[in-house]
Amino acid sequence: MLQVRGPQRLAVLADADGRIWSRLSLLASVDRVDLADESYDFDEPVVSAGQCDGEDVVEVELACRSTAWTAKSVRLRCFADRIETSVSVTGSGTLGDVRLLGGRAVLPSGACGTFRSSTDFASVFNPTPTEPVQVVRPASAGAALGIVGDASAGRLHAVFSPPPLLLAFGREPARHATDVPDGGWLTAGVLGHVADLRFTELRYVPLDGGFLLELDYDGHTRVDGSFESPTVVLRPAADPWQGLATYRADLVERGFAPAAAAMPRAGWWTEPIFCGWGAQCAAAPIPGQPMSYPYHLSELGPALVPDGLPIAFDLARQDRYDGWLGRLAEHDVVPGTVVIDDRWQLAYGTAEPDPARWPDLRSWIDQRHAAGQRVLLWWKAWDPTGLPAAECVTDPGGRPVAVDPGSPAYLDRLARIVTGLLGPDGLDADGFKIDFTQRAPTGRGLRRPGVPADAPWGIAALHRMLETLYRAAKAVKPDALVVTHTPHPGFGDVCDMIRLNDILERDPAGGVVPAVDQLAFRHAVVAAAMPDHPVDTDQWPIADRAEWRAYVEAQRRLGVPALYYAERIDRSAEELTGDDLALVARTWRDYRAGRETAGDAPTTTARRPLEVG
Repeated sequence: MLQVRGPQRLAVLADADGRIWSRLSLLASVDRVDLADESYDFDEPVVSAGQCDGEDVVEVELACRSTAWTAKSVRLRCFADRIETSVSVTGSGTLGDVRLLGGRAVLPSGACGTFRSSTDFASVFNPTPTEPVQVVRPASAGAALGIVGDASAGRLHAVFSPPPLLLAFGREPARHATDVPDGGWLTAGVLGHVADLRFTELRYVPLDGGFLLELDYDGHTRVDGSFESPTVVLRPAADPWQGLATYRADLVERGFAPAAAAMPRAGWWTEPIFCGWGAQCAAAPIPGQPMSYPYHLSELGPALVPDGLPIAFDLARQDRYDGWLGRLAEHDVVPGTVVIDDRWQLAYGTAEPDPARWPDLRSWIDQRHAAGQRVLLWWKAWDPTGLPAAECVTDPGGRPVAVDPGSPAYLDRLARIVTGLLGPDGLDADGFKIDFTQRAPTGRGLRRPGVPADAPWGIAALHRMLETLYRAAKAVKPDALVVTHTPHPGFGDVCDMIRLNDILERDPAGGVVPAVDQLAFRHAVVAAAMPDHPVDTDQWPIADRAEWRAYVEAQRRLGVPALYYAERIDRSAEELTGDDLALVARTWRDYRAGRETAGDAPTTTARRPLEVG
């Protein structure tokens, strides 16, 4: 039920029984980097009824004058099962922030400033993992979905990058960090072709009983003529999992996401995985530093490491991997896929093997192949180390901060690198584990030397980069496996498998959140948003041996089992015993037996989190 009324330009959205979800603001702002957009001098809303693609629709259009554009209007389209809203402007300028369901205005009453939609709901479901862990948060707490983040305070919200651009509003508060209450929900999803997602983040911005949605275009999209924002779709759902599945279906129906995975699944893709990163961290402890720190301290720089002690990435070495794989084999733990993690390269940008660590990586890969195993190479997205500034996004002083997917020269280089790493005349590796997609460049002061003005930015730029890598990989090796942490349905054509990524730690009150609960939630998100893609369950960092054992038991029900440890747990320093590795061997046998029985059926079928306890 929707009613448009009032001098503040509100649309009252309620259930059929009259219970209000929100008094939706029909205002919006499309800021230029040089000028804030404020609405004033409003026309009367124009209401019309008709049909759109065979559906009955009532459309409300509110036009006004703008301080930044020659023309501006907000459109609200009411269908039987959903409401769609967007903002359009005409003129010239470079986009800053775009705000929907609220914005800056001067109303006829004389009221000025920022206006918002009301939060007549209790909670917000967030599909991306965050630290603190809080799947359903109070309506008064903000959220960000996008491709910018790291382990710094206030930035750990891009573990999925990008996640589905969908929030869900609920009537009831959550009982704990991973609880998703029953009852009706209202979803709010951003729909647009991935090439038009030129923003870095979607933000839910609440304040004092109100909220608006904000798209950060970051000063890198030029408008000359007209601009229409992506569409925000409001739709009721039984629960967030149904909401995510419907969101994907919307994208597919409109041609904004592929209807199925890009490539047929190769049988070996769902073989159990050994990734060496956890073993590398466990072999490189830093004296005096807390084991509970959620990320390995090598990220903070060698200055924290006493002279003579290795950092974790120093241990991505041939002899170390031989030792770990040998110990596992002694206990009947034989992975089908081996991931060589950070850092086998001399430089991230050039991706040349480091001969000091891997004296003959090609021969080592050949040996794995002879043993019936496949090898994935860890790949750090966005890192420009070793590349010329002309192929990079730079800071104002000209220092490269990220590769630039808008640079044809960089994309050509990327395709050549991939061909060399996977091709028969190169390393003959079998694919990539993509990491750090959340390190996207962002900043209005960043420079792009020699790049066309319409070059992609934000989410669109990440898709362009992964598309180049993916196509090059498939051209040289059709069954190559590309694993990402990008569970937005629009990325279904640039990856083969979704990884659940790094485990986090605590809830907002400081309580420890079990790894199994965290990753069951993530699996449910991927299952709903990308049901045709298998799941790499990951396993790092994990608090202690007990948590590790619980997750080993759960992995075969959450996707492809992934083992990160061979000798000990890094954060607790507990050694793995023969009994511990026997647990891995048993669960892998059970998983393989089930995989054969099911004919290698898809592993993402649930909508609600699986019961794993």
